Amino acid sequence: MTRKSLDRRTFLRGIGMASLALPALDAMTPAFAPTAASVAPVRAAFLYVPNGIIMKDWKPVVTGEKPTDFSFSKTLKPLESMREHITVLSGLDHYNGQSLGDGAGDHARAGATWLTGVHPKKTEGLDIKAGISIDQLMAKELGKATQLPSLELGLDDNRMVGGCDSGYSCAYSNTLSWSSPSTPVPLETNPRAVFERLFGDGDTTDPQARALRARQDRSILDFVNEDAKRLGATLGASDRRKLSEYMDSIREIEVRIQKAENPGRNIALPAIDQPAGIPPTFEEHIKLMFDLMTIAFQADLTRVITMMIGREGGNRTYRSIGVPDAHHGLSHHFNDPAKIERLQKIDQHHVEMVSYFIEKLSKTKDSNGTLLDNSMVLYGSSISDGNKHEHLDLPAILCGHGGNQIKGGRHLQYRKGTPMTNLFMTMADQMGVKPEKIGDSTGRVEHLTNI
Repeated sequence: MTRKSLDRRTFLRGIGMASLALPALDAMTPAFAPTAASVAPVRAAFLYVPNGIIMKDWKPVVTGEKPTDFSFSKTLKPLESMREHITVLSGLDHYNGQSLGDGAGDHARAGATWLTGVHPKKTEGLDIKAGISIDQLMAKELGKATQLPSLELGLDDNRMVGGCDSGYSCAYSNTLSWSSPSTPVPLETNPRAVFERLFGDGDTTDPQARALRARQDRSILDFVNEDAKRLGATLGASDRRKLSEYMDSIREIEVRIQKAENPGRNIALPAIDQPAGIPPTFEEHIKLMFDLMTIAFQADLTRVITMMIGREGGNRTYRSIGVPDAHHGLSHHFNDPAKIERLQKIDQHHVEMVSYFIEKLSKTKDSNGTLLDNSMVLYGSSISDGNKHEHLDLPAILCGHGGNQIKGGRHLQYRKGTPMTNLFMTMADQMGVKPEKIGDSTGRVEHLTNI
C-alpha cells in the first residue's frame, strides 16, 4: 500500500504507432482515498434487431403477481442462466414509428425512431430529418472523459444510397444514431477498423497503408510490451494479473482479426461483398464485435456503444441454424406455422449471440464489481409483429445493473401508451446525463431503478 496512484487514463505507448489504454487497476485509486474514488463509470450499449419478433415466443410467462414471478419464454431461454441480470420490459411503444399519414415505410421508420422517438421526414432526397438519438445525447456529455465519445457498429453492409423503403431515404435504415436531426452517424462494420480506432493508427482506410501495416513483422502489442513489463514491476499481484489478462485479450482479438483478413483461409465466404477483415460467418463476426465492445468498456475508451445486429429490411440468411430463408421475407409469414417456426429460430439465435456478450461482461472485473454491474445493455427492436409492422408493445430487455441501481430478475409491464423514450430518460439519469426531453418522452419509467 502506497500513497502513489496511476492516472485512470494512463496509456502504454509504442514508438509512435500504437497506444493502449489500461483497464481499471487497484493502483488507480490512491491509498487512503475516499471510497467514492473507486466508483466505476456507468456504460450503455444499445443492440438492435430488425424485422420484428415472434412475440408469442418472446413474452415471459407470468406465474404470479410480482415482477419476479415469471418464466423465460422460448426465445429468451438462452438468457435464463443470467436471470438475475435481466429485466424484461413490456408495454413500451414507439408511436412515431407508425405511418401518421405517410403510408408505407415501416422499416425505415423503425430504424430511425428506435433511439430518437421522432417521426422521420418521408423523403429520398438530401432533406432528411429525424431527431437526436439518446446515444449521441449521452456521448456529447460523457465523451469529455473518454478517448472516443461513442462507437457505432453494425454487421450488415450499410452503403445503400437513394431510397430504401417506400419513399424513405436509405439514411434512415443505415444507422441507429443521429448527432443532429439532419445528421445520421455512419456505422463501422469492419472489426479491423474498430480495433485500429480503439488502439492505434486507425485514422485511414487507405489500402496501401493497410498493406504496409500487414507486412510489418511485429504485432502492435510488441511495441508496447516493454512498457507493460516496466509498469507491471510497480504493480501489486492483483493488478499484474489484471494487466496480463487484458493484454492477452487484446492479443487474442488481434490474432483473430489477422486470420479473418488472410485471403488464404480455406473457408468459403458468403456470396456478398464484404470488406477485408470481416469474418466469414455471422456468428464469428458478431462475437468479435462483442469482444471489442467489452474491451472498449473495460479500458474506458468509450461509455456509449450502439450495435445494429441487422438493418431493417435486411435479408440475411441463417443456414447455420437450418434457416435458408431471407430474414425480411420470412418476417412476412402471413401466419404460416412453418414460417413462424423458422423465424422464431432466428429470434432465438440472436438472443444466443447476445447472451455471449452479457456473460462476457459478467465475467470481466471492473474497479468495483463487474462490467455488467456497471452497464446497461438494451436489446430490442422498433417493430414488434413483423408481419403487421406494429410499433407498439415492443420487444425490449435491459441487461446489467447500471451502477448497481437496477435489480434484475424481473418482468416489468408498463401501462399502454408508455413511450420507449421514457426508458431512455431513465437510462440517461443513471449515466449522469439529464436531458429535458428525448423525442416523444413524457417522463421516466417507474420501478426500474433504486429497487
